[in-house]
Amino acid sequence: MKQRPRIYYTEEQKSLMWDRWEKGETLGSISRLFDRQHSSIERIIAESGGIRPATRHRSSRHLSLAEREEISRSIVTGQSIRTIATSLNRAPSTVSREVNRNGGLNHYRANLADKLAWDRAHRPKTCKLVENRSLARIVARKLQLEWSPEQIAGWLKQTYPNNEYYQVSHETIYRSLYIQARGALKKELLQHLRRTRAMRRSRHHTQKTPDHGQIKDAISISERPASVADRAVPGHWEGDLIMGSNNSQIATLVERSTRYVLLAKADGKDSKTVVDALIKQAHKLPRELYKSLTWDRGSELAEHKRFTLTTDIKVYFCDPQHPWQRGSNENTNGLLRQYFPKGTDLSIHSQAKLNAVARRLNERPRKTLDYETPAEQFNACVALTG
Repeated sequence: MKQRPRIYYTEEQKSLMWDRWEKGETLGSISRLFDRQHSSIERIIAESGGIRPATRHRSSRHLSLAEREEISRSIVTGQSIRTIATSLNRAPSTVSREVNRNGGLNHYRANLADKLAWDRAHRPKTCKLVENRSLARIVARKLQLEWSPEQIAGWLKQTYPNNEYYQVSHETIYRSLYIQARGALKKELLQHLRRTRAMRRSRHHTQKTPDHGQIKDAISISERPASVADRAVPGHWEGDLIMGSNNSQIATLVERSTRYVLLAKADGKDSKTVVDALIKQAHKLPRELYKSLTWDRGSELAEHKRFTLTTDIKVYFCDPQHPWQRGSNENTNGLLRQYFPKGTDLSIHSQAKLNAVARRLNERPRKTLDYETPAEQFNACVALTG
């Protein structure tokens, strides 16, 4: 089979790739726009770790191609450097440096000089984490605790409110991890991110294709009180299962107001086993802090009536193909994959291990909580109920 020639993409084509990538499209769908294999697009995207490079602009202070062409023509006609500078309204030293660094009077060519100037100007700004090694060490320690770059940036701003020397944006942290040429953070720290990808994905990207079942006498989320939707009142939870190999699963619960996480070991995904595990967890909490549960349309909660009868907790079900209606739980399940990767056997983890993982998540500062932790806010609610 004859190999197709390598394609060299124009800046406009690369811009289109980045537009689609930032919208969350896959490499495969982008490659079909150019009738190429996805590896052809991956080569472009991976060069900057999945992070769109900043658009370069010429400074108005620098010589333009038109000015360089005028210099070239004037040299050919024998005009002096001073005369050329006067016609361009530039300093003679500017024109002299331009000619001397690009071949001199005998070899100056406008197009080549313009290209060399563009290449020389490509000097990326030194990363803040390279300049401030003590800040880099703080960031590295927090990453090793599985804090996200956004949590670290928010915590630094709260901890050092009047010292910009110890503040850094989450984008800078991501760039330092994914673009190793910057040399600010070790590549090994990537393994501590929530999702250990080789490239950063758009926040719009999703490959979630949930399987919904038919639940008898299910109460729709549309019947859920408005006080639950606005998160103003604590005690309303979202739940789901995360699945592993060998028919293994873990029940995950998130309190909507405080984002407090509970994990329950489930030895099977049949409704009786799952509901028994949820009932056991419910009995550990104050009644005032467990008033309702919103679940996906999975058949594992077919015995929702038994759960409600035993715990007096109302169960509401999301609309079909609307997983974002339990957004906090969906987000948490994504975070949990750092500890329980897809395709691994989840049954090997004890309830004590699940509790330790939940505690790790609950002790991380959250942007949505003004960088307080779920544990701090949930414990405050417990104190009020006591």
